[in-house]
Amino acid sequence: MKGRRAPFGTIALAVLAATAFVTVYRPPQQPLLRPPFDSTAIRLNARPATAALGVSGAVRMRFVLPEKQVDFPLELTGDSGRVAYQWVRVADTVPVGIVRPLNGNSLASPELPGFYKLALLREGRRRIVDGLTVTVLIPFGEKEGATLHGVRLGTWAGERRGGGGGDLPVGFFPVPEVALTLPVSAHLQVRDLLIPSDTPEEAPPSFATLDDRLLDKLELVMTELQRMVSEEGRGVDGAPSLLVNSGFRAPVYNRTVSGAANDSRHQYGDAADVRIDLNGDGRFTLDEARKVARAVEAVERAHPEFIGGLGLYTSRRYRSPYVHIDARGKRVRWTG
Repeated sequence: MKGRRAPFGTIALAVLAATAFVTVYRPPQQPLLRPPFDSTAIRLNARPATAALGVSGAVRMRFVLPEKQVDFPLELTGDSGRVAYQWVRVADTVPVGIVRPLNGNSLASPELPGFYKLALLREGRRRIVDGLTVTVLIPFGEKEGATLHGVRLGTWAGERRGGGGGDLPVGFFPVPEVALTLPVSAHLQVRDLLIPSDTPEEAPPSFATLDDRLLDKLELVMTELQRMVSEEGRGVDGAPSLLVNSGFRAPVYNRTVSGAANDSRHQYGDAADVRIDLNGDGRFTLDEARKVARAVEAVERAHPEFIGGLGLYTSRRYRSPYVHIDARGKRVRWTG
């Protein structure tokens, strides 16, 4: 049996309806951010300007409180018109927060604590800026008594004096395993300043604080040592290597360290005990310790904003000499 033909009028109505739909319908516009992103399509090269990397030019991590302004000067080449920015999490590059226009060097930090990279955006595409991590801190005010979010950190001297008689850290960052290998400077990673080199198997703290002034100072000391070695003309292979005995220590941990001062600067994230091998023989000698001390003095003369403590530990009771360096803001010297 042959099928019936539709009446001509019915066919005409269908054609008219389809034409009207094509004419009226407009597909929705794509949002500015819609993963997956195409990181190659944006014709723009960007990197942190030298000014964003500290006085030394070797700082790789900056610390800031949530929703505060962070100075992040950029070097841009290519088409930089109509560029916006957003932060992405280091762990998975997932974008967080709103998209903001890129207007100058002052950027608003993310709302939530964690580790972030800057992403530049245009027309739904993005380019992540490598070379500098912005770490958003949990404000110190969220600490309740001796604990932060259920983790016991202890009490700082400034708290014991009513909050007005001593320094207090600005805040703390959580320490997930993925963060341990993030560079904080040209020579150091997060783990180097949280896990004592003598006990590399020790678990890192759940929360920590670091001061980028310390990072800058250590890198300036390394540069000065490289200059000193070069001037001596000894033909040493490779650059000096930096080993941190101890970096950040929360008060509850600091009390367990033999000989540690009650108000040790390690509790503020602006101090490190270091060994710097200058000749590549894998040892740290008294002569090298004294050279490190001279380099610290030279850095403080040239950059008084990094003035601080210098302790030279040379006693035979230590496995090898080491040097304490901090950026507390006033000159202090001692030997041990």
